[in-house]
Amino acid sequence: MSVGAKPIAMNLAHLLTFAVALTIAVASPGPAVAAVVARALSTGFRRTLPIIGGLIIGDIVYISAAIGGLAALATTFGEVFVVVRWLGAAYLVYLAIRLWRSRPEHADEATARPRGSDLQVFLAGLSITLGNPKVMVFYLALLPALIDLRTVGLAEYLAMIGIVAVVLTLVIGTYAALAGRARAFLATPGRRKLIDRIAGSAMAGAAAAIIAR
Repeated sequence: MSVGAKPIAMNLAHLLTFAVALTIAVASPGPAVAAVVARALSTGFRRTLPIIGGLIIGDIVYISAAIGGLAALATTFGEVFVVVRWLGAAYLVYLAIRLWRSRPEHADEATARPRGSDLQVFLAGLSITLGNPKVMVFYLALLPALIDLRTVGLAEYLAMIGIVAVVLTLVIGTYAALAGRARAFLATPGRRKLIDRIAGSAMAGAAAAIIAR
């Protein structure tokens, strides 16, 4: 990573290019969006924050590898990411099964005891990102084609991390907020069962998408 002085205009151009490309990539529905929407439908918006945090950390790992010149190393350890992908998919399947087996008459109890600890949900989000080839291609193949990463200084690197956090929080958070509002609107015992089934199906679909990639 270069730390030399760079023209401000060049820095801003790099950051703008990255922000636009990242927003388009994140807004495109995929396993991460499906998992977050399912989480919001089953537990509400607030409890999606750990999984969003995991997604953000996963992106930061990849952008650090790309800027630090570790793309080849990350590709070499592809088998490790395959294991991570399967672990993430397995946890999503576990959550899907719990949602399908949930009983709406115990809705208050389910609300009091959220499905999965914050740490478990955070790790699920992290594994979804680390095991997602779409994310790997974006940071290790597409990003270097858009930006000369050799010209990225420390300040730009930190700014790009900030952009990752803001873009993922806003874009994925919007999906989660909309799903959370739908859950609140349909929060009657009969409808809660339907919501849990939909959320469970979304979780299972996200797991299938992760495995298939």
